[in-house]
Amino acid sequence: MSEKLQKVLARAGMGSRREMEGYIQSGRVSVNGVVAKLGDRLDDPSALVRVDGHTVPLSASSDSVCRVLAYNKPEGELCTRSDPEGRRTVFDRLPKLKDARWVAVGRLDANTSGLMLFTTDGELANRLMHPSRQVQREYMVRVFGEVNEDMVRKLVAGVELEDGVARFEDVVYAGGEGMNHTFYVVITEGRNREVRRLWETQGVTVSRLKRVRYGDIYLEKDLPRGGWREMELKEVNYLREMVEMKPESQTVITPEDQKRKKSRQKIRRAVRRYEERIDDTKDKPKKARQARRGNAPAAGPKGSGPKKGNQRPVAPRGKGKPRTRK
Repeated sequence: MSEKLQKVLARAGMGSRREMEGYIQSGRVSVNGVVAKLGDRLDDPSALVRVDGHTVPLSASSDSVCRVLAYNKPEGELCTRSDPEGRRTVFDRLPKLKDARWVAVGRLDANTSGLMLFTTDGELANRLMHPSRQVQREYMVRVFGEVNEDMVRKLVAGVELEDGVARFEDVVYAGGEGMNHTFYVVITEGRNREVRRLWETQGVTVSRLKRVRYGDIYLEKDLPRGGWREMELKEVNYLREMVEMKPESQTVITPEDQKRKKSRQKIRRAVRRYEERIDDTKDKPKKARQARRGNAPAAGPKGSGPKKGNQRPVAPRGKGKPRTRK
C-alpha cells in the first residue's frame, strides 16, 4: 500500500509532515535518484530516499517504536535545530538518536519557559499540533497592569487578533499584589505568541510565561530546568489515543531505567538539601559580622510593602472543560 512521501519522512523522524512538504517543494528530497514532487507517493518500501543528499532509513509504521520526551525548557533557549549566532537551542540537551530525529511538538518563544514535548514520530507531532485536535495547553502567566473582570470576560469570549479571533478556554486567578497578577490560562491552539498577544489587547504586559500542561501531561516539579524525561508506555499511548492513532506495544524504557530514575530523584533532592545547608552555614558568620559592625541590610522604605485594601480581580472560569491541577 502506497503512502504520501511526506508522511513516510515524518514517521522516520525527519520532521513534521508540514516541514517535509516544504522540503519536497524546495527540491531537497529524492527517490531513487529522482527529485521528488509534492504529491508523490512511495510504493516501494525498499526505495532509496535521500534528504539533502543523506540517505533516510525508512521503516514501516509497525516497525518503529514511538518515543516521547518531556522537556523543561529554560528561558533563553531557541526552538530551532541550529542558530547561526551560536545560541543554545532546545535540541542541545536532548539524548542523541541513531537513525531517527527528535521532532518538537509545537514551539515556545525564547522568553517562554516550561513544558515541551519531543517525539520520534512525526505523524504524532503533526496531529498533536493541528488546531482541529483542540489539544489543551495550560500556561502560568504573570501580567503587569490593572486587570478587571470585564477584561477577563472579553478574553474568554474571544478578541480579534491579526490572524483571526482567539480566546482563552479557561482563566483562573492565582494571586498577586500591586500591579503584578498571576493567572493560569488554557488555549487549544499553538499560534505564534498567542497568549502574549491576547493579554496585550487588554493593555497589559506579560512579564513571565511558563507552559505547565499539554493535554493531561503536566510539568513535573522534580524535572529541573533544562532536564528531560522519557515518557512511559501508558503516557505515550494516552497521547496517541487522544489524536486517534493506534497504541504502541513497545517501549525503550526498562524496569532498570525506572529504578535509576527514582534513585536519581532521591540523590538530586539530597544534593539540593546539602547545598542549602552549606549556603546557610556560610551566610551566618557574614550576617553576624554585619550586625556587629552595624552594616546589616537596611529595611526597605516605609510604605514599600504590600498596600492594604487592594482590590484583586477574581477571574470567572471559561466555557472550556473544568481544569484540575495536580
